[in-house]
Amino acid sequence: MSSWNQAVSLSSASDWDEVFSGLHGASRITLPDRTAPMTGRLEWQQSKAYGLALCFGGPQAVNRDARHIRADPRGTYELLVPLAGTAWVEQGPSSAELRPGTMVLCDIDRPMTFAHDADFLSIAFIMSGQDVAVRSSIAASGSHMLGSDRGLGRIVRQLTTTLHEEREELSETTFDMACDRLLDLVCLVAEGGDDLAPTGQRATVEAEIRRYIRQHACDRDLDVVGIARALGWSARYVQQVLQAANTTSRDLIRRERLNVARTRLASASWSTYSIAEIAHSCGFGSHASFATAFRAEFGMTPREARQAARPLRPETLRPETLGPELPDRP
Repeated sequence: MSSWNQAVSLSSASDWDEVFSGLHGASRITLPDRTAPMTGRLEWQQSKAYGLALCFGGPQAVNRDARHIRADPRGTYELLVPLAGTAWVEQGPSSAELRPGTMVLCDIDRPMTFAHDADFLSIAFIMSGQDVAVRSSIAASGSHMLGSDRGLGRIVRQLTTTLHEEREELSETTFDMACDRLLDLVCLVAEGGDDLAPTGQRATVEAEIRRYIRQHACDRDLDVVGIARALGWSARYVQQVLQAANTTSRDLIRRERLNVARTRLASASWSTYSIAEIAHSCGFGSHASFATAFRAEFGMTPREARQAARPLRPETLRPETLGPELPDRP
């Protein structure tokens, strides 16, 4: 049998800190009243490769920052599967509310904040970060919100809870074999095998996507996969959000690049650069494709836009351009 502690009831904050940090890594745990009795409950099973931990401990906030990570690096990822109650998680640029029907995949060696209400009950699937990276660079790129109410996400949730329920019937070998299959499915969901976020969050996600594209428009390798990885969503979900907004990542990237190019064409600091050089600096692969897209967007060629932005020099003001001469006043 795998090493398992079936039911640990903890009545003091210090005991809770010790056991919780032993499972999930050093962190700062904030409780409403550290002197009050508590009824925390932890159950876990851990082989050399994987772990499962059920947690119920009343309201708390957990902060794992760079200092904790340096002192206690884990090299692990955790999939948090809520069974009841509400929690909130923030890691990098991503933050989300967790309820039954959603899950979150987090890199434990990246700073994060996690808090939950008094009724929160969850199971954490603990896995090696190296095993995640071997299977999926997208899953290993940061935190991911995952839906668990249908499709592959629902299968992941059911398999996680079943592994917990059947723990006493499994040898360490069979436990690891089942966890291998579970990790495969987790990576598939993180890569877009299911809808990865609640519909109600799409407006927030769309704003984050647009902001990220504005900030990175001129990165030559910017694409939907890179955007999704940076923001902690799946490429499929990013595409769904933008489709609902009647646009695509390709259109947004092209439009932002064209806006940057128009600004540079009008800028004195870019006046020594050729139009082709400006096009290249904005992420366009060829002068011809840039010129075609620019004219379609702004109704003029890049050269016309540059000329229109240049102030007229005195020597260019020929008499015929000045209009009729006014008569002298008497």
